[in-house]
Amino acid sequence: MLLAALSGCGTGESMESFSGPTMGSTYTIKYLRHSGLPAAREVQVEVEQILAEVDRQMSTYRSDSDIERFNALPANRCQVMPAPVLELIRVGEQLSQQSGGSYDLTVEPLMNLWGFGPQSREEKVPSAEALATARQRVGHQHLRIDGEQLCKDAAVEVDFNSIAAGYTVDRIAARLEALGIHDYLAQATGELKASGHKLDGSPWKIALEVPRDDQQTAQRILALDGQGVSTSGDYRNYFLQDGRRFSHTFDARTGEPVLHTLASVTVINPSTLMADGLSTLLLILGPERAWDYAQTHDIAAFFVLRADTGFVTRGSPAFERLSAGEGK
Repeated sequence: MLLAALSGCGTGESMESFSGPTMGSTYTIKYLRHSGLPAAREVQVEVEQILAEVDRQMSTYRSDSDIERFNALPANRCQVMPAPVLELIRVGEQLSQQSGGSYDLTVEPLMNLWGFGPQSREEKVPSAEALATARQRVGHQHLRIDGEQLCKDAAVEVDFNSIAAGYTVDRIAARLEALGIHDYLAQATGELKASGHKLDGSPWKIALEVPRDDQQTAQRILALDGQGVSTSGDYRNYFLQDGRRFSHTFDARTGEPVLHTLASVTVINPSTLMADGLSTLLLILGPERAWDYAQTHDIAAFFVLRADTGFVTRGSPAFERLSAGEGK
């Protein structure tokens, strides 16, 4: 989880803020306003236009969204899609290939089957027959972009939950910059991006925390400027059956929730979209594969692992450099 340190003071400038509901959670915007910059109510209109657009295009919880209308199509059909949807399909394809197929945007049938999706009925371990049937409808290879159309050769269903929030934060950040706002912290459903400084001239800071049932303990304080941050974890959304713990994070290759000791991953990246996708990808890979992947691709990642004594943490070399202030 992420906590932002947002306090500050100064003269001639003011810290503006507003928030609201989005994507089943909330968003928060804080920015440093000085002469010539728009008031919070004007900026909020701009931000909520972006949020409404993302909802219309990518929500799996409304049947009239662009992606849900596509999901309802049978195999061997195409649908004209907005450019942002196609952009995220391409990002998903890249992450799927880089993870050897473990990460996949088409896991919605699996999520519904296991009880975590928008059309789910009950959290339970499915039968082998039901799992085999659902897996026939999973796989990025079944998607194809043809001009402005998204096509499928199987009845796959796309779920953008692993990257939509990061994409949205980047869109909001770009709009703030276009409005002349360069000192801000933008957050949506936990993903965030910070730029510039606070009212007292100090940088925006976040505290990375180890998950615990009884309390939250900050482990590392990081200063951010121009960085997006995303945390993916399996320690909140899960169910227990026959003494086993099943989380909402799926390995598309097996069709089952991951069952390893990696509890959460935080990724820091100039693109909040990529931070969002990579945090999920690394969580799926598990402790050993994720560590190797982060080192190979020079990803700033902070890992929280379960151990017999509780939780232990580990930062990738890129994360440690960032933490030491050696680079953004």
